[in-house]
Parts: sequence; structure tokens; C-alpha cells
Amino acid sequence: MQSPTKSGTGPFGRDSRRHARFKLEVDVRINSKTSGILYGRTVDISESGISAMLKIEVPVGEMVELQFKLPDGAVTVYALVRQRNAFRYGFQFVESSAALDIIKATCRSLAAQQSSPADESPA
Repeated sequence: MQSPTKSGTGPFGRDSRRHARFKLEVDVRINSKTSGILYGRTVDISESGISAMLKIEVPVGEMVELQFKLPDGAVTVYALVRQRNAFRYGFQFVESSAALDIIKATCRSLAAQQSSPADESPA
């Protein structure tokens, strides 16, 4: 097991993000108005967003539809492309729905699984 992903630490050594991120590697389908239907692989997830590796460019600022499967169920959710670093994209969830309930339940499960202090790796 591994600890939550550590990035963006604040001045007191705490993660400056609103929600903790957890490693999650699953296939994702992205429906983009400008790029069409794309496929990628997620890297991590939080209650407010997800990151994924994509081979085809999606414009930052575009609203997309994401589809992926979590242990608690399949998810279809709208998200804003917030950032890009090479092939890694950050998506911010933008809707409140049953899909977000599944995402929150999965994050709680991943937090329990990945919180073992013996398995922490340096940031």
C-alpha cells in the first residue's frame, strides 16, 4: 500500500490541495468537443478531480465528459481541463451528482488502503 500522493505542499508541510489525492490506475474515456473521443489511463484521483495520461492533446480550459470505472461503480462526469504537463492532464470535476458520490466513496476506500505509515515514500 502507498500513502496519498504528495504534491503541492504548503508552507507547513501539508498538502495545499483542497482534497488528498490517491493513486488510481484505470482506463478513462474522454469525450472532447475539439479532439473527439480519446482514451487514456488515470494516475490519481481526489474528491475534486482526476489526472490522466493522454496521447492526444486536449485544450486546457475545455469542458469534457469523462467515463471510467471505480471499485464502487462506473462513473460518467463532466470535468474542466485545468492543466497539462507533457502527456499528463489534470481534470477538475464540475458537477454534483451520483457520480461524485461514487468518487467520494472510492477516495475514502483508497485513503484507508493507502494510509499505512510503513509504506510512505518520500515526496
